[in-house]
Amino acid sequence: MREAAFVRQNKEKWLVFEKALNNNMKINPDDLASYYIQLTNDLSYAQTYYPDSKTLLYLNSLASQAHQKIYITKKESKNKIISFWKYEFPLFFKQYHSTLLYTFLIFMGAVLIGVVSTLNDDSFVRLILGDSYVNTTINNIENGEPMAIYKSGSKMGSFLGITINNIRVGILAFAFGVIFSVGTIYILLTNGIMLGSFITFFYNYGLLEKTSTVWLHGTIEISVIVIAGCAGLVMGNSFLFPKTYSRRVAFVKGAKDGLKIVVSTIPFFIIAGFIEGFITRYGEQMPSFISYGIIFLSLFIIVYYYIAYPILLNKAIPQIKNNHLSEQTLFRTQNA
Repeated sequence: MREAAFVRQNKEKWLVFEKALNNNMKINPDDLASYYIQLTNDLSYAQTYYPDSKTLLYLNSLASQAHQKIYITKKESKNKIISFWKYEFPLFFKQYHSTLLYTFLIFMGAVLIGVVSTLNDDSFVRLILGDSYVNTTINNIENGEPMAIYKSGSKMGSFLGITINNIRVGILAFAFGVIFSVGTIYILLTNGIMLGSFITFFYNYGLLEKTSTVWLHGTIEISVIVIAGCAGLVMGNSFLFPKTYSRRVAFVKGAKDGLKIVVSTIPFFIIAGFIEGFITRYGEQMPSFISYGIIFLSLFIIVYYYIAYPILLNKAIPQIKNNHLSEQTLFRTQNA
């Protein structure tokens, strides 16, 4: 077809599309996708048969504008982030509940090791928590302030330092899963043994009830470390047990799924850091009903969001899966 005939045949729809884009007219997503597909087909044709023409330059410019319009439309979807946290992640995470259970059992086994070892060997706690921490805490106990170590430092400085460190631990728990899950198990064991030693250390001094101050932030902090460990096992196990996939494909899928899980923990790490930086330091002065209220509320939020809610959501509104997948497919089609 001659270039002039090609232009005459398609000029009207190009001008309509250009006018809509330049005037920032609201276009139905289905119409936008249809126009864009037609435009890219025309562009491909022009690239083949009119490579040095002004028509090609025009279509390139129009396609670029259309692509930006589609991208902005997708980006401005105010419900996208809400949809991820409310529907996409819980529906997705349900499939990994069994992995979360195994992760929890590994962690609790490590806690038990820490408890038994500290009960039977006074030097074990120093090996795990370090002489500096143990000596400082013993001095604080003798001075009648066993939790004084959590009052040191500025509030904001503590919040930022603790949050960054906790996120680092969570990322390590995930990233070490690349070593065939062994690295993640190591992180879970070390943190679990540390927790067991810490609890038993205060128990040996008859101060077990004082650890409630630490659980103000520790409830969320420890929970999301376990969840980050679950992310690491998801990635590591995908290579060890690829099922019907090739190991490469299974590993890539496992890495993506694990990353999605560890990303979900970041807001909770921030909340835990905020509590430790701004609230834990007042834990000993708090009425018991407030401190235990914070602890049980924190536990409820974690259990509900990661366990109960995904189960309820999968049972009650399974059609959301299809709706969400359809939305993703639409945007993939629009950007094809």
